[in-house]
Amino acid sequence: MDKRETEVTAQTQQWLRSVVIEHSFCPFAQREVEAGRVHYVVVGGVGMANSLHALVEECEKLDQDSSIETSLLIYPDAYQRFEDYLDLVAMAEDLLAEQGYEGVYQVASFHPDYCFEGEDESDAANFTNRSPYPVLHLLREASLEKVLENYAGDPADIPERNIKLARELGVSALSAIFESCFNTKS
Repeated sequence: MDKRETEVTAQTQQWLRSVVIEHSFCPFAQREVEAGRVHYVVVGGVGMANSLHALVEECEKLDQDSSIETSLLIYPDAYQRFEDYLDLVAMAEDLLAEQGYEGVYQVASFHPDYCFEGEDESDAANFTNRSPYPVLHLLREASLEKVLENYAGDPADIPERNIKLARELGVSALSAIFESCFNTKS
């Protein structure tokens, strides 16, 4: 891994610890991070073909390596415009279906400028899906179903809880936490 990939990975890991895990935006993340079962892929270059090729390669890696529970494909040099990123997400979901991965893997999306449809860009709730870089998160559907079956609460309450918490924390506090991710030394 070159210096840039190491830095981007460290910043993404810091985001996972200080945002996703610290505030339980995903109540299942901590176990996988602590177990070392998260695979980080820094996708270099730009272009939709390159981005989608990396996605298929990662699906194949997950097929072959059951020790990896989930993968984060990080695109530090592409999809800076949120609209372009949404095009990537749509094409990624279509490609998973075309490649026979529908029902096997699921894509969750994170972006520095994530904005839920119909919400104001300045709403703190958007931080529940914001990340330091554009990210496609590949999850194993079977594992997700299993963890949800064993979840003590109602999984449908997670998004509302996250939105409420993000709004309580506020944009200033969440922005400061995000900024701290870029101060991580690799």
